[in-house]
Amino acid sequence: MSQDRSRRAFTRRRWARRWLSWRRALVGLLVLGLLGLATYAVWFSAWLRAEQVTVTGADQLSVSEVERVAAVPLDEPLARVDLGAISTRVQSLAIVKEVDVVRGWPHTVEITVVERQAVAVVQIGTTLRGLDEDGVVFRDFKAPPADLPRVQTSSGATSESLREAAAVVSALPDDLAPRVDHVSVATVDQIELALRDGRTVVWGSAEDSAQKAEVLEVLLGQEASVYDVSVPSNPTTRQ
Repeated sequence: MSQDRSRRAFTRRRWARRWLSWRRALVGLLVLGLLGLATYAVWFSAWLRAEQVTVTGADQLSVSEVERVAAVPLDEPLARVDLGAISTRVQSLAIVKEVDVVRGWPHTVEITVVERQAVAVVQIGTTLRGLDEDGVVFRDFKAPPADLPRVQTSSGATSESLREAAAVVSALPDDLAPRVDHVSVATVDQIELALRDGRTVVWGSAEDSAQKAEVLEVLLGQEASVYDVSVPSNPTTRQ
């Protein structure tokens, strides 16, 4: 009897070991199958294809214009859509400062744009162009906006002179910028502001523009025709 029990116990252990091996193999096959199915679903099937595009942040641009330039390949598996290429195409629009393109699972390509905002205008040839805070020219105006100063340069609208002018205008407080008629840039160290009421501000270079703007706000309370903040620690006025 003891031999029979030992034989049966041995058989059970042997089958248990075999079942454990089979179970591991089955689990492995199941995992591989699921991984294969997931790979197919994500990369090759129509189950997770790109079906729509959303655009946020467009104000000066129209949503349809962004979508046209983005040229998102719809009906392609979303995982295979080239987000970098879409971003490059949208970034080619002069008015776009930044763009972010992401996948919105399961069927959406989401495009978020940050548009350039004009802080001044500059005439280039016969065209009035908008200038952003980085000195980038990015759009046309039919007429000068009443709340934006003009930029005048004696050496032409070079990238350096435009950057300097943009840095100065961007440093001005919101209530002061509309009071500036134009910014004159003779050289990068010789910048002046002509206020709409006829007064002149000698600014110097764009260096320390934030400090100069603070000093100018206080200085404008004094009666004068010329305000010199080129050395903000030692501002002067004269009639």
